[in-house]
Amino acid sequence: MEYTVRRRDRLRESLLREGLDALLITGTANVTYLTGFTGDSSALVLTADRAILMSDPRYAGQIADECPELETYLRSPQRGVYQALGDLLTKLAVRSVGCEANHLTLADAQTLRDTATGIAWKPEAGRVERLRMIKDDYELMQLRQAIRVAENAFSAFRATLRADDTEKDLADHLEALVRRCGGAACAFAPIVAVGTRAALPHCPPTQRRVREAGLLLVDWGARLATGYHSDLTRVIDTHTNTTSDQASRERLHRLYAVVRRAQQAALEVVRPEVKACEVDRAARAVIEQAGYGEQFGHGLGHGIGLQIHEMPFLRANSEVTLAEGMVFTLEPGIYLPDWGGIRIEDDVRVTADGCELLTSVPRETALVL
Repeated sequence: MEYTVRRRDRLRESLLREGLDALLITGTANVTYLTGFTGDSSALVLTADRAILMSDPRYAGQIADECPELETYLRSPQRGVYQALGDLLTKLAVRSVGCEANHLTLADAQTLRDTATGIAWKPEAGRVERLRMIKDDYELMQLRQAIRVAENAFSAFRATLRADDTEKDLADHLEALVRRCGGAACAFAPIVAVGTRAALPHCPPTQRRVREAGLLLVDWGARLATGYHSDLTRVIDTHTNTTSDQASRERLHRLYAVVRRAQQAALEVVRPEVKACEVDRAARAVIEQAGYGEQFGHGLGHGIGLQIHEMPFLRANSEVTLAEGMVFTLEPGIYLPDWGGIRIEDDVRVTADGCELLTSVPRETALVL
């Protein structure tokens, strides 16, 4: 687990910089990132020379398997998580502690203050999340595997797709395929949207059937047992070959081409030292020029890793500067409530001089059923 040691060493720089005795890490994904432990109800206390994983006896065996070198503090069943953390901090005799403002409720913070008296707290959001933006070699390997699982599942999904299938049946089937192809679960509940429902970026599946419209939008991803995620979206042309479908099919391919150009414009901008808002602007300009700016109502993309949505976020107001090793989605879209929606989503890694497209599901044109 040498990579987790390096991550903790990088975080320790905050202790020196901020003049703190310890850092308390309570965000589940952040604890996993710094320790390799994939359970929950746990926290990490980091000092200049110690890293202590606070958990409970239910996880003793899992901790021994996943991070055997790590010092542990197992709370008793009579003590809650934050009571036990207060006990631990009191034993360590620390006086100034940095905590995660975005992962600590007011009630939990009060429990800490009541249990560990005399500590000066310094809440801050994003200490660990900023480190997580740059993926190391292990993380990149995990992300590539999560993408392959998702792509293999989609290939099987595509091969068995039928006109009488419902959105709900297809979403359930895709979730099973992700597991069968090696995923622990889907990264999120799959979005399978027929026709006008594709205009809802996060629509829940219904009993609507594929044959009821000429397009099918599928947004899915895989989560590995290690916690790493992938995220992709494709649009499938499900028109029949009748004359009455021709106008709708032409509209689909015309809009698809606009979204495809928008994504390509973004890909050509991605490189180190470019601000995330500039990448969003490059894609958005293409869609605006085509007359659909008001129909692209979300940010261009988001980081992926131990969470399906994490830093960096590619939005019009994002001031994050891209750096080598960042991995995020690029997912421009056009959504027309009376017709449907088009979104193309791929996962991208920032390289030393540009970017690498990590996903390989064809995106040249709408796929035909």
